[in-house]
Amino acid sequence: MVRLIDARYLRDYVVWVWFSDGVAGGVDLVSELEGPLFEPLRDLSVFRLVRFDPELHTIVWPNGADVAPEFLRSRVGRPV
Repeated sequence: MVRLIDARYLRDYVVWVWFSDGVAGGVDLVSELEGPLFEPLRDLSVFRLVRFDPELHTIVWPNGADVAPEFLRSRVGRPV
């Protein structure tokens, strides 16, 4: 099973992600920041608080927002 193993804020609304099979790349999440849980992340000072959660194997924010690792994997390699 391929897992997200690390992630970090890169720039703007882009997070760099690393997967256990060596796949890595930037994922631009700007178009995904809709709805009550994600709209606060449109503020870059809040978005930059993204962190990798090693127990959940995905990215999370202090307000409880997270993104499915499968979604992140599907977006790696797209232009950012």
